[in-house]
Amino acid sequence: MTHRQRQALATQALIVDTSCELFLQQGYGATTIEAIADRAGVSVSTVYAIFKNKRGILRSIREAWHRKSEQHNIYQQALEQVDAACRFELAAHATRRQWETGASMIDIYKSAAAIDGEAAAELDQALQGRREALDRFIAASAHMFRRDLTQEKAAAIYCALTQAEVYQELVERGGWSPDDYESWLAGTLKQQLLA
Repeated sequence: MTHRQRQALATQALIVDTSCELFLQQGYGATTIEAIADRAGVSVSTVYAIFKNKRGILRSIREAWHRKSEQHNIYQQALEQVDAACRFELAAHATRRQWETGASMIDIYKSAAAIDGEAAAELDQALQGRREALDRFIAASAHMFRRDLTQEKAAAIYCALTQAEVYQELVERGGWSPDDYESWLAGTLKQQLLA
């Protein structure tokens, strides 16, 4: 990677981080490209050249979050586990990483969705994608469940327990540590789902 390419990536990351801060402080609608550029110390034309508009920034925030959380890799590791307890401990870790690195991203998207139909559609698509990924994980783990539990009920329990709002309630408002949350989630998933 050339020096110029490294500089471009650093500028892009700076704008994404600055936008996150402003979207959380002021709301998506109230935050202007001009305010983002000013806070990041770059020109307005630089922001437009990289992202085109605020929705482009929003997409980059989501992509950065997925990379940082590494949740997809952790779920893949979980699926490779033949031991049910280990599988769901890793799944709890993936969920912890997902919300530890990105619970605020959901708040940003909700703020954007309230005023921007395309952002609302992106949020719906992202949540639907999450549900489909969880359904695949549950389907691949169905042989490990209690006999009285259907795959549909298992999926509903799993989705309910792993919502961002649960993490926010326990960690951000309840004062739990992320480790406490992960331990609770792993224990609860095993108790609720496994034979």
